[in-house]
Amino acid sequence: MSQTQENPMKKISLGKVVLNMGLGRSGDVIEVAKKALKQISGKNPSSRAAKETQRDWGIRKGEPIGVAVTIRGDDAKELLKRLLEAKGNEVKGKSFDNFGNYSFGINEHIDIPGVKYDPKIGILGLGISIALTRPGYGIRERSKHKASVGKKHIIKSEEAKDYLIKEFGVTVV
Repeated sequence: MSQTQENPMKKISLGKVVLNMGLGRSGDVIEVAKKALKQISGKNPSSRAAKETQRDWGIRKGEPIGVAVTIRGDDAKELLKRLLEAKGNEVKGKSFDNFGNYSFGINEHIDIPGVKYDPKIGILGLGISIALTRPGYGIRERSKHKASVGKKHIIKSEEAKDYLIKEFGVTVV
């Protein structure tokens, strides 16, 4: 291979975007949060159950206390552009981990372009997690012959920052 060609197995791509609203209680707020996430993503969100009982907070194990939706493919790229625009196309460098993941939050979901204020929903905050991937990362999730990704193949935080700068035109603060 010559110096100008890049190894196709090293090509970074957007794996998924996960939108999460942790509400801390069940009831009507779960349905309101589902409507808000559907308005943002266009996909049907699912509720997340409590893993353990917290008597002080009045939460029982198995009770729905949050809502999340996962978006992949071209829809994820379009959504991520809108989400980054809501943050002013600035990302914090400390929000990257050493495995190609980036997380940030939005305090008011109506800041996202294309989302209008609805009095029935109100104003909600949400957390966004972005997972970057490379060809060959599927060996971690497959059902047969699972294996770990090699050290040289893992996406480092600098590579993740470079990808977001190149693909989405963000600035790292």
